[in-house]
Amino acid sequence: MSEPTRIPAPDGLAPAAQYSHVVTATGRFVAVSGQLALDEHGELVGKGDPAAQARQVFENLRRCLAAAGAGFTDVVKLTYFVTDMAFMPAIRAARAAHIPDDRLPASSAVQVAGLVAPEFLMEVEAIAVVGT
Repeated sequence: MSEPTRIPAPDGLAPAAQYSHVVTATGRFVAVSGQLALDEHGELVGKGDPAAQARQVFENLRRCLAAAGAGFTDVVKLTYFVTDMAFMPAIRAARAAHIPDDRLPASSAVQVAGLVAPEFLMEVEAIAVVGT
């Protein structure tokens, strides 16, 4: 199985601090829908607590990836939708529990006016490529 190649600083770009500018991979494409901080019963985890919500979101991503035969090492892109950019440190901490700094995927963070319900502080989606 081939590992994705991460390029944190292509020529002419400043090094990325919390992501890779470019990730290349060959294999089976896996798209994971945006995950919210819901437990296995559909109940919100961490009302008003960005760290608790981020941990649950990453646990949900892990479960979705596993269901597709993938893991965080296969993730090539994460997209973060947050209602407040102040939640990014909590998201980075939750991500660090699953993805080491030398395997950071390409990433985008977007502040949104709201998500599906006001109690949700963030939603994170993933794209992975499982090597052949």
